[in-house]
Amino acid sequence: MKKTTAFLLCLIFINCAAVKAQTYSIVIKGGHVIDPKNNINEVMDVGIFEGKIKKVAKNIDAKEGRQVVTATGMYVTPGLIDIHGHVFFGTEPNHYLSNGLVALPPDGFTFRVGVTTIVDAGGAGWDSFSEFKNNVIFNSKTRVLSFMNIVGQGMRGGNYEQDTSDMDPNLAASVAIKNRNDVVGFKVAHFQGGDWKPVDNAVKAGKLANMPVMVDFGGSTPPLPLEELFMKHLRPGDIFTHAYTLLEGNVRETIVDETAKKVKPFTLEARKKGIVFDVGYGGASFNYSQAIPAIKNGFYPNTISTDLHTGSMNGSMKDMLSIMSKFYIMGMDLPSVIKASTWAPAQVIKRENLGHISENAIADVAIFSMRKGNFGFYDKTGYKMEGKEKLECEMTIMGGKIVYDLNGIANPIYLTR
Repeated sequence: MKKTTAFLLCLIFINCAAVKAQTYSIVIKGGHVIDPKNNINEVMDVGIFEGKIKKVAKNIDAKEGRQVVTATGMYVTPGLIDIHGHVFFGTEPNHYLSNGLVALPPDGFTFRVGVTTIVDAGGAGWDSFSEFKNNVIFNSKTRVLSFMNIVGQGMRGGNYEQDTSDMDPNLAASVAIKNRNDVVGFKVAHFQGGDWKPVDNAVKAGKLANMPVMVDFGGSTPPLPLEELFMKHLRPGDIFTHAYTLLEGNVRETIVDETAKKVKPFTLEARKKGIVFDVGYGGASFNYSQAIPAIKNGFYPNTISTDLHTGSMNGSMKDMLSIMSKFYIMGMDLPSVIKASTWAPAQVIKRENLGHISENAIADVAIFSMRKGNFGFYDKTGYKMEGKEKLECEMTIMGGKIVYDLNGIANPIYLTR
């Protein structure tokens, strides 16, 4: 009996010692870490504990991890931040992107491509925000934030988005201030009139709440001038989305002169001023004829985003990694692509606690492989570029927990529900 007791005590001691030795919940071994905030671009190990990054070092003992992720030959980055998506999904057929059928439930379209944070771009206005918060923000594993529409009804489509009487900057700012944890700014979109009221009201709300404004600009014939938008109406830190689009019908000015294939001088001045240029790819908001000469001119996007909705996900857009791969194929170096998808958007939306792998930071991490093969990357016009590489998500970790593992590279594997 004494021998049995002693044996059991010995086992308990050994198990306790083993648990104590496991300093980390997850150890990521041998991956090429790209962390633009901290200027890391080399093979490193990453240790995670209690939802935070605990250590980034050349060698962390795998025995110290409860789970070990072998990332040899892969890229380890901060979790991606998509600052232009549409996730105010619902059941109303006539509500477009505001509690409607064209928006998408975030969790089905984020983790599998390395996105841990998505910002709904204008689906909810001040009048519909509580519904968005209760239905989507509270019920998503993905971190969902909001650019609140200056239209109180949100992105209902049609006449709702043309009603300037529903663009109240005071009410919008008031709701945003009360929901600072969830609202990161204001959105102007789809206005077809020939005046500046939607932009100016959104900027007024932005000033009241100390938040940026995202502008989906254009719709009038002739188009309102972009130079005036950038230099007289927007502030440093405000965001011009759909930066690389050419719309039919002369309803929106472009940032690139397609004849000269040069970025227009006022666009360069706007960047110096501090205007943020966002991709916002969408279903019809990206043209190679704009993007290729811009990239050749060194005019990279500040932020890469999807404009995710049912009309873009099955078109040329696909997802965040498809867009990132396109910019990489066009000549943007990989660290710049990663920065435009992580640390830069975190700064733009004033969430500097995200978008990096610093010690004690929130453990949002994405692991990618660079898949080799023959790939075609086309735009809405059918123009296609061919490439030999594209990014593929192997794993996504959010808040220190593995939420997506493509090929079971975690050891041991714990199934989550």
